[in-house]
Amino acid sequence: MAKSRSTIHVVPNKGNWSVKKGGQVISNHRKKDNAVQSGTSTAKKQRPAQVVIHKKNGQIQTEHTYGNDPFPPEG
Repeated sequence: MAKSRSTIHVVPNKGNWSVKKGGQVISNHRKKDNAVQSGTSTAKKQRPAQVVIHKKNGQIQTEHTYGNDPFPPEG
């Protein structure tokens, strides 16, 4: 069975930016670019993984997948 994909979110948090995995904050950053770099680095280490980057209003801006992501999905 294939390893399940981790999902990492880059989200606004009280004027700053947080990187979250499984609902838990794993790092905080003053700049969005730094949070995106941290989230991407974490995802690349934990392949297969996905980084979901949010806008300041909370909407999803973009997503990036790292590792094996077969399409179409099984099942």
